[in-house]
Amino acid sequence: MLRGRPTEVGWFVSCYLVEVAEYRIGQAAELLGVSVDTVRRWADGGRLKITLRAGGRRYVDGADLARLATELAGEQRRDNPPKQSARNRFLGIVTRVTKDGVAAQVEIQSGPHRFVALITREAADELELEPGMVADAVVKATNVGVELPSEF
Repeated sequence: MLRGRPTEVGWFVSCYLVEVAEYRIGQAAELLGVSVDTVRRWADGGRLKITLRAGGRRYVDGADLARLATELAGEQRRDNPPKQSARNRFLGIVTRVTKDGVAAQVEIQSGPHRFVALITREAADELELEPGMVADAVVKATNVGVELPSEF
């Protein structure tokens, strides 16, 4: 927790506290979809800020983790950027394709994230989708909900 300096305003003195999110190395690795060793290498190389706690536990600064996650997402597609309006893209592997007469259900695993897309059977046939293929899960929605996990 960071503590701010008290500021004097008239006769009143205010003091503020700012909580900074910190994550254990394993949690950071899970959020980034990489191994614990990769997070440690990035920390040792200065790519990610680490704070040491009593007992030698290492924690990743939440703001710096968010910065790196955004940077990594940009690196994934920098070489061949897609020409579409959707900005939320998750590169992954197709794990399942289920087709019926009109629709197809496509499951894509991207790091720790599983996406399920419902598309037309015609589109699935044209793309020749099958398990093992690399594909982007493209998310474009007018409503996005946010929930906080009960534990993390």
